[in-house]
This record gives sequence, structure tokens and C-alpha cells, in this order.
Amino acid sequence: MNESEVITSVRRWVESVVVGFNLCPFAKRELVKDRVRFAMTAAESEEALLTALHDELRFLQSHAEVETTVLIHPGVLQCFDDYNQFLNEADALIAGMQLEGVIQVASFHPDYQFGGTSVDDAENYTNRSPYPLLHLLREESLERVIDETLDVDQIPVRNIERMRQIGQPELERLLQSFLP
Repeated sequence: MNESEVITSVRRWVESVVVGFNLCPFAKRELVKDRVRFAMTAAESEEALLTALHDELRFLQSHAEVETTVLIHPGVLQCFDDYNQFLNEADALIAGMQLEGVIQVASFHPDYQFGGTSVDDAENYTNRSPYPLLHLLREESLERVIDETLDVDQIPVRNIERMRQIGQPELERLLQSFLP
């Protein structure tokens, strides 16, 4: 896959869906400030992805000017169940690097499905992305923004309602439009 095309695709998705639908009210500020790093790994195995994740966590530790990283991994974990299981390994790596409470992973996948939902439920699209990715967030910044945001607990409720209003067919069409 062409790295530039993949990164452009994910960036367009963030701009149009995440920011455009205001799914994450914190994202726009960081995009505008150019503090979001979009990185793609060519990893084709979970082991290689863990190595790439380790390297990206080290990068964030040494680059305070980067607020968050979107680590795109189109060559591995295409199956959502495998991806979901891998999140435990990602959390274990964060713990092993003594980054618990410093960095957390937000998960996005083309086939994302919340527990208790059907595969075609519109609310799953709050976490569906063009490619599998790991969003690495600085917890201190996240906590600061949460403290500044009124009704932060209503964000998921509002997002689910927004996705239901748009509807699954339109959301799937939109998601597919970001693929090269």
C-alpha cells in the first residue's frame, strides 16, 4: 500500500468524520495546531506491530510537541476479533514501558463493533475507520480537556444519536469513500 495515500485517507476521515461530526470535541484543536502525527507501519504480524507501537511510544516520549499519534497498520489485524485481542498486548506494552497513566490507546477499526450491538448498528461507526489503527493519547492532556469540557459524559450519547440519525447505509458509504 502506498503510505502517502493511506495517511491521506485516514487524515481525511479524521477531518470529515471525527471532527466534521464533532465525535471528539478535542480533535479539531490539535489538528489545527498540527500536533497530530499520522504514522503508518508496514507491519504484517502482531510482533512487528508491537515493535512499531513500542517505537511510536518512544517517539511520543521524546517529542512533546506531538500531542497524539494515529498509528495506522493496514497490513495486520484485519479481523476485528484479533484486533480487539491485540489491545490487551498493547496495554501490556504500555504497562511494561511504565507508561500507564501517561499514554492510553483509543481503538479504531473498519469492522469495529461495541459489545451488545449488531454488526450493522450505526453506533459502531463512532469507532470505525478506513484502516485498523491505534490512537495514542497523552492522558494528562486528555484529563485537562475533560476537566474543561461541560457534559463530557454526554459525548458518547450524543455521538450514538448522531450516527443513528445519519444511518448505517450512509455511514458505510462515507467510510468506503476514504479508501483510495
